[in-house]
Amino acid sequence: MTLIELSGIERVFRLGDSEVHALRRLDVSIAAGEYVAVMGPSGSGKSTLLNLLGLLDRPNAGIYRLEGRDVTTLSAEEQARVRSERIGFVFQSFHLVPRLTAAENIALPMTLAGIAPQRRAERVARALKDYGLANRADHKPDELSGGQRQRVAIARATIMRPALILADEPTGNLDRATGEEVMRLLEALNERGVTLVVVTHDAALGGRARRQLLMEDGALAHDTPAPTSR
Repeated sequence: MTLIELSGIERVFRLGDSEVHALRRLDVSIAAGEYVAVMGPSGSGKSTLLNLLGLLDRPNAGIYRLEGRDVTTLSAEEQARVRSERIGFVFQSFHLVPRLTAAENIALPMTLAGIAPQRRAERVARALKDYGLANRADHKPDELSGGQRQRVAIARATIMRPALILADEPTGNLDRATGEEVMRLLEALNERGVTLVVVTHDAALGGRARRQLLMEDGALAHDTPAPTSR
């Protein structure tokens, strides 16, 4: 089953009198359950592609189908609903809410989706246990280590049981051992059927994926299986 289908995607930014073509006629299909690394140098279009996949930005041209639905034509409100229910985000900088506890950060997507408090509490308790955070439930982000913060971020990203996880340099702020732990958590989700797309400039990290998309100047330069397997 095809989860993501991009057809003729263009994204152009205007800077003063000039135009920057961040994405150029991009055609990409990603099947449900794939593990894909998006690679390339700075300015190649990786982040723009991630933002489009996550419905944080709209293309100037082309069609983006997610689970067979053309999401480029949806209203902002409809896109927000799809984003909430079907897409999870994991960022390099964690993006946790500083004033909320670990449990409250994990619960946030369910709170925004209007899920009943009892159901929220049950799912958060399970997530805290699954991610080894049960004894950190009442701690705020500044009381957690980098690895713990990223585990909270992953738990928050997956609490709505999305079809797609978008991870943007997920180990960028972590030491090697902690980064390895975080990648194992993400890869375990993929092994359970969640589609995982990792944006990275790290060749070793990208090499863990089963497929690599190499971006250059807003275009897809190569689409190949990763040279190594995990």
